[in-house]
Amino acid sequence: MKYLNRIYIDGFMLSIVGSAALASLFPAQGAMADVVDKGTKVAIALLFFLYGARLEPREAIAGLRHWRLHTAVLATTFVVFPLLGFALRVLAPSVLTEDLYIGVLFLCLVPSTVQSSIAFTSIARGNVAGAVVSASLSNLIGVFATPLLVVLLMDTTGKAEVKASTVLVIMAQLLLPFLLGQVLRSRLTWLLERPAPLKAVDRGSVLLVVYAAFSAGMAEHIWTGLSPLRVFATAAVCACLLATVLTFTSVLGRLVGFSTPDRIVLVFCGSKKALSTGLPMASVLFAGHQVGLIVLPLMIFHQIQLFTCAVLAQRYARKTAAEPRLAAAASA
Repeated sequence: MKYLNRIYIDGFMLSIVGSAALASLFPAQGAMADVVDKGTKVAIALLFFLYGARLEPREAIAGLRHWRLHTAVLATTFVVFPLLGFALRVLAPSVLTEDLYIGVLFLCLVPSTVQSSIAFTSIARGNVAGAVVSASLSNLIGVFATPLLVVLLMDTTGKAEVKASTVLVIMAQLLLPFLLGQVLRSRLTWLLERPAPLKAVDRGSVLLVVYAAFSAGMAEHIWTGLSPLRVFATAAVCACLLATVLTFTSVLGRLVGFSTPDRIVLVFCGSKKALSTGLPMASVLFAGHQVGLIVLPLMIFHQIQLFTCAVLAQRYARKTAAEPRLAAAASA
């Protein structure tokens, strides 16, 4: 695993690929498919319950004092990204299939990551406290904003067929567990102090969602019409999307006069998309659709963002470390 980290390959992403491969070779069928489906719903509810339990409301409220930074991050996540995703509609069906385009649009609607955004901000010597608040706010707002954006924007495409009644299902499977976790947070300190079980639920639920989605894809034979060229095109679109947002956040940080540590927060928190949150949401929002194809762009984007941001974080770290020496030399 240490070797994989040195070359910027995410071990968790390899597990996801392995889960998809397992579903391709041994898909859940018949009664087993029903068991996997019910297990997935339970795992998603438990996942969002723990999300609610782990989020400290007082920290987020205290961090709102740095409102300009957090507003810039949230605007990038929930305004700029959706607008870019909507503009990419011109690529379907010539470059992307309809389902792959829905997947690209969906990845533009999910919230930012928490762990990797904070980790890369720390490596780059940015404002870690600001990253914690921005990423947490993004996930808190995303629980409400992402389903609403999906209902609004997906209906305009005429393809996803996500209806407003889906919000009731989302409330039952996502919002209610999340709010229950917030209510019971003070009674769960014994659990929150143990990272191993929380990590197992986080990653195990995502792997189960991937297995269920790809099993359904095998049952519906959706992969037979997907050529390697389409996969390459999807990766290229994701790379261009990430490059556009990274450029936007970098320029925006300079234009509004943010300090270097705050610009680092904007770059890393504003450009990320959460795989661990997006996959469970997709399984709820797109129940009955070809979820395997829809989540594929998010999986590809996740790996590209890890590679790219790992390199950027190291570059920022070297530049930030050199700034005091350059300032001392200039004053001398």
